[in-house]
Amino acid sequence: MRQTLIQITRNGMGAGDDELGILLIKNYLTLLCEERELPQVIAFYHAGVKLICAGSPVVDILRTLEHRGVKLMACKTCLNYFGLIDQMEVGIAGTMIDIQLLQKAAGKVINL
Repeated sequence: MRQTLIQITRNGMGAGDDELGILLIKNYLTLLCEERELPQVIAFYHAGVKLICAGSPVVDILRTLEHRGVKLMACKTCLNYFGLIDQMEVGIAGTMIDIQLLQKAAGKVINL
């Protein structure tokens, strides 16, 4: 799992009902926190960047993952597009080049 990159591209998990999507991503990330072996990186882009910002129902879970050594990187272009660059609560803003480098270095990529 150490060489795994998880990519989150939605403000939630799955397509369809938004409330269910938030419930699912919250459950997924909570269960991930309970694992002994964690992914190296979680990258957020498109609407997924909303999850790392103020008001997100999963920001505390993400903070725990970050404290446990998981690198959290959000697409700066996406943050700017949604007007969220100043509302980041966890992680760092990176470029699309940074995300591509993470993808190339990953042994495994999981898309949510």
